[in-house]
Amino acid sequence: MATISFGGLGNGVDFGQVIDQMLKVARLPVDRLNDRKAVLNSKNTDYATLGTKLIMLQSAADKLKRASLFDRSSASVSDETVLTATASSTATPGTYQIQVTRLAQSHQLVSKAAKAVASTTTDIVSGSSATFTFRVGSGADQTVTLGATATLEDLRDQINDLGAGVTASIINAGSDTTPAYRLVLTSTSTGAGNAITIVTDETDLDLTNGSGTGGTDTLQAAQDAEVIVGSSSTVTLTRSGNVLTDAINGVTLTIKDTGTVQVSVERDGNAVKSNIMALATAYNDVVKFINERTTYDAVTKKGGNFFNEPTVRTVLSQVRTALSATVSGASTFSTVGEIGFKTERDGTITVDEAKLSAAINENYAAVKTLFITQGGVTGIAQLIVDAVDRLDDIEFGSITLRKQGLTKTIVDLTGEIAKKEDALALYEERLKRQYAALDALLRQLSSQSSFLTARDAVVAKRTF
Repeated sequence: MATISFGGLGNGVDFGQVIDQMLKVARLPVDRLNDRKAVLNSKNTDYATLGTKLIMLQSAADKLKRASLFDRSSASVSDETVLTATASSTATPGTYQIQVTRLAQSHQLVSKAAKAVASTTTDIVSGSSATFTFRVGSGADQTVTLGATATLEDLRDQINDLGAGVTASIINAGSDTTPAYRLVLTSTSTGAGNAITIVTDETDLDLTNGSGTGGTDTLQAAQDAEVIVGSSSTVTLTRSGNVLTDAINGVTLTIKDTGTVQVSVERDGNAVKSNIMALATAYNDVVKFINERTTYDAVTKKGGNFFNEPTVRTVLSQVRTALSATVSGASTFSTVGEIGFKTERDGTITVDEAKLSAAINENYAAVKTLFITQGGVTGIAQLIVDAVDRLDDIEFGSITLRKQGLTKTIVDLTGEIAKKEDALALYEERLKRQYAALDALLRQLSSQSSFLTARDAVVAKRTF
């Protein structure tokens, strides 16, 4: 607040300071409202952060709630120069022999040397126009039309502009001093079914060999990949590409060269353990965040943003109940405590990693049954997902309703503060006018007093 100043004070009193102090007193209710609004904004922000942490907990649980999400597999290959392998959760553990006898190739043609041109800008159309038509595999014919002065570069560019499964390029099959430019056509897809056929060529390149000296040379034949799966009993597969997703169930093979390799698929217990540990970490993040904001300072007599908040107690109760639930129908393990989870005094959990690893390695199926939902039995992971859904429900969720209530109160306070600020502005103007009038009156009285004092002094001197 700027200090209000009055010049030429009539009685030595600084009315500016008087007004400032009066306004400070009048502003106290507004300051209290602003303080309350700041507290509510901070609390609302913390509830938003808590909501985010709950979503992260739910995301961690999502990775464990179904068999297809819970299972993790890994694949190793005896020689990755031949192929590489990645396994999905549906991969069946085992060892498989894969022999790559042929890689898939894309078809590549080049115009005959006899029809090479000395410059890429040489006119390759003898008449007033020319058409060039090709197709890929059993696809539709693709045609470009060239004008009377079209060049090799024009033909290349128009083919590429079609985007029809063929890439055109130009190579110099001659030398720097005696160039011989030829057109190269490459299928953008591998496989025998994607061979390029030249249907019509009215240019001087004569790729259809109408003159007897034209035609094409094959730089690379269109070819399917071929792999043999198994050793004693085998299955031969041919595919148009070099990525095979059906040679081994749940495994993607990317072939690179010919040769024979062993592909080993096994359950990745470490990945499953990591996902379970991530669930524990996400749970602890929620609990720690709440704990840090439910403290109470006995000296200042102030609590944290979540102190005495029923909504927060509901959050802790629901996620704790979900994690510590007993799963009916589970045989070996029915609670997370049996695989190494332990609740500490502050509500967080610790995980005995050695015990968890042993449970996964020795009884993978029982650990899986504890977390996933199957056969009508809801596992721990789904219970956590459901708990967070209830808390965050867009209509009736505890956190949603609390945030809505906070937001409404903040909006109401903002309006109330604005009204009081307007009233203070009017009050300030009124004080200024009143004290300005008082200051003027005191000036006048002071002037009159000085005049009378001077006059009395003169009269007294004359009498003496």
